[in-house]
Amino acid sequence: MPADLTGSVPPWWPDAVPRPGAPDWERGAVAWLLDQVPGEWRAHAVLRRHPTLLARLAAGQAAASLEAARDGWRTLRRDVGRELPPEVVEAAMAAYEQEGARLRELGRQVDAVRQVLHGRRWVPGAGRWTDRTPADPDRSPAD
Repeated sequence: MPADLTGSVPPWWPDAVPRPGAPDWERGAVAWLLDQVPGEWRAHAVLRRHPTLLARLAAGQAAASLEAARDGWRTLRRDVGRELPPEVVEAAMAAYEQEGARLRELGRQVDAVRQVLHGRRWVPGAGRWTDRTPADPDRSPAD
């Protein structure tokens, strides 16, 4: 009998989100996703009713924030390198690097939640997502 992959998640699954299949896991996912977007979005009930839409918004937010951090890193020396002491510029560059790494990881986490909300399952041994749920030996392919 195949293993139940309902609760399988990639190693970068966000700690604050219950594993798929756990009681109220989707509610936990929605709460976490809302924490990843600007607070004003909480006013839109459609996002709570349609978590896949919220995940799409959060993915876009994470990607835009990462791009803003990358742009800031690329242009910081040019834009303020003469106005600020070198140690301040270096500290700001380090902050951009740290934030970039955090945002890259956040993007992976949001994508993982999004995949599960779209009905995909993580296959641990294969290290990939699948659209199919594990085969049920009691059902024929025609069912």
